[in-house]
Amino acid sequence: MRRALSALRAAGHERAGLAVSGGADSAMLAVYATALAAPLGLTFFIYHVHHGLFVEADAWADRVRALGVALGLPVRELRVRVAADSGAGIEGAARVARYAALADAARADGVRHVLLAHHQDDQAETVLLRLLRGAGPEGLVAMAPAADRDGITYLRPWLGVPRARILAAAAAYAQASGWTAVQDPSNADERYTRAAVRTLLTPVLDTRWPGWQAIVARHARQAAESAEILAEVAAADLAGLDPSAGARDFSLAAWRALSPARQAHVLRHWLRLHGARMPSDARLAELLRQLRQLHAMGHDRQLLWEHAAHCVRCVRGRVSIEARAPGALSS
Repeated sequence: MRRALSALRAAGHERAGLAVSGGADSAMLAVYATALAAPLGLTFFIYHVHHGLFVEADAWADRVRALGVALGLPVRELRVRVAADSGAGIEGAARVARYAALADAARADGVRHVLLAHHQDDQAETVLLRLLRGAGPEGLVAMAPAADRDGITYLRPWLGVPRARILAAAAAYAQASGWTAVQDPSNADERYTRAAVRTLLTPVLDTRWPGWQAIVARHARQAAESAEILAEVAAADLAGLDPSAGARDFSLAAWRALSPARQAHVLRHWLRLHGARMPSDARLAELLRQLRQLHAMGHDRQLLWEHAAHCVRCVRGRVSIEARAPGALSS
């Protein structure tokens, strides 16, 4: 953490946010950050997102405020409404609401960086979840040490720290101060996907492969390096497709000259570049099939491939992407 905060200060930033739920992980993040703040000349704000999903939510907010008083840090309580009908599930909807609230609070405080308490065990769980969901090589990158979202940079300085070490620190802090971390019941509720991994799968892995989290987290770091190389290859391939300004369209003939694997890879890169939802393997295969057949039949034939909020067209040998009309049905 010292290295991350030193880099933050060296870049000229004097203030940052700390996302604190009241659990042991985020509480110890606040404790350690506070200990390092004065020598570095940093000012911190504690951001506590009140989701209102559990009856204990008000008590958790009180506990976070008490921690803020103990550490001498201002606490911003951010109340959000979690949309139950978003289609993303409660976990996904809560995540969206949480990041939106954090971004709003950070901008109001003139903060450009918010620290998150994700640790090595979280990283390992994320890799497993993405593997089981078929996320592909790029999905195995999991969580990055620094990530930009809505104009705010989120820092995760503890991705290499095992949770056992954090829990030991929380126990020591509780003994010394009397402040104890809250217990979120969702962390052990098997109805939630991440909790199911933690309660059902993790104990088996712990018994059979002690220390597996560090191994999986290492794979995530290696996947990040591989993904960086793949992104460079995709960007170079796209640059060779005679793209228009902003890469809104490219040459079908040039794309057709790529190998099948690179055709698929550059399409994913192009879709991501324009904010399109990543298609499933089956949907992408359908687009690939249509583009390849279209080329074989000649450039006089047109193509329209609709997907979520975007559509891909091919007219006169140029493949283009555009936003669909509001209210259009998702594919």
